[in-house]
Amino acid sequence: MSTLRLLDAAGAVTDAELREGGGYTRPSAPLQSRVAYAAAHVVPKVHADNTPGRPADIDWDSTLAFRRNVYSWGLGVADAMDTAQRNMGLDAAATRELIARSAEVAREEGGSVVVGVNTDHIAESHISLEQVIDAYTAQLHFTEEQGAGPVLMASRHLARVAENADDYRRVYREVLSSATVPVVLHWLGPAFDPELAGYFTSSSSSQGGAPDDWQAASAVLLDIIAENPDKVAGVKMSLLNAESEISVRERLHSQESTQGVRMFTGDDFNYVGLIGGDTVGQGEGHSDALLGAFAAITPVASAAIQALDAGDPARYLEILGPTEELSRQVFATPTFYYKTGVAFLAWLNGHQPAFQMVGGLHSARSLPHLSRIVELANDSLALENPDLARERWHGMLRLNGIDAGSVAR
Repeated sequence: MSTLRLLDAAGAVTDAELREGGGYTRPSAPLQSRVAYAAAHVVPKVHADNTPGRPADIDWDSTLAFRRNVYSWGLGVADAMDTAQRNMGLDAAATRELIARSAEVAREEGGSVVVGVNTDHIAESHISLEQVIDAYTAQLHFTEEQGAGPVLMASRHLARVAENADDYRRVYREVLSSATVPVVLHWLGPAFDPELAGYFTSSSSSQGGAPDDWQAASAVLLDIIAENPDKVAGVKMSLLNAESEISVRERLHSQESTQGVRMFTGDDFNYVGLIGGDTVGQGEGHSDALLGAFAAITPVASAAIQALDAGDPARYLEILGPTEELSRQVFATPTFYYKTGVAFLAWLNGHQPAFQMVGGLHSARSLPHLSRIVELANDSLALENPDLARERWHGMLRLNGIDAGSVAR
């Protein structure tokens, strides 16, 4: 029997049995019952200056191989979004190159790719509404030229300058009018980016830390979609609030003008029920998926959707249900550091040579936090090669002065 050494917040060590992998198989045909994208991270060169504030120096072989692996499991890739460290280390030049390279890999693999469109190439922190529109449009057109599907991300620039809901309506109306293909709108909550508080309703600088009114924001979002139904393919909601997503989803499907708009869950706390939807008693209809969590558990996510394709919701819950506790640990407060857990699992699972991240973000979580990720990944069969994961994790413990050498195999 192989065992894992675990470390708690008090410094105590315990041993747990290392479980065998799930033995999941890649799909032999495209997934049918849900559209699912894994929001992928980037892998830096090990020898690069991966310190805060330095330009991203990407290991393209590992970064693109990760995307090819996602495609092999039947999932699509969501790229150049917050999981790829947009606004947290991925600079504008690296973003453009990532989009171009990722789109090329998607064509080679026959996979589906969507990528983030934002205003973050503008260095100034405060710009006018007209400049926000121009910045969005520039990135939108570049994305379209690469042949990738656009995801219109929430803009910090817009959050700072918008005074009311009409400012949001105006910006989205003008940007969407210039789109040549339907886009996905992304509503990213303040748990992921505190600068986006009050999005769709008012300036984030006026919120004073008050909780978001998701009902008011939802009304504005639905107005934007209803005004531009041919320009919107879907909505990705990342509020970590299942009630809000179900409410918007049901309203989308009840309005004739928006019935073709997909709801992509970005709720890494509650995705099992939201994706299962009415199949598992979670509201009417279901959500599709665009999740950072799915980059961390790609084989498990694929196997679960394959179970839905086979008409077996019980097996879906059996496979995917245990991963939700793992995801809640990865996305624990402060949620915006979840990228560290995604990269950590990619390293444990052999998808990158070292636990390194752009901007030094590999140091953003504590050793006990990572230990809990190891424990929950083991419990939910998310370790693709358990022996490799054990070897790498125990090496990390030793590097940090924790004795893992006496753990029995």
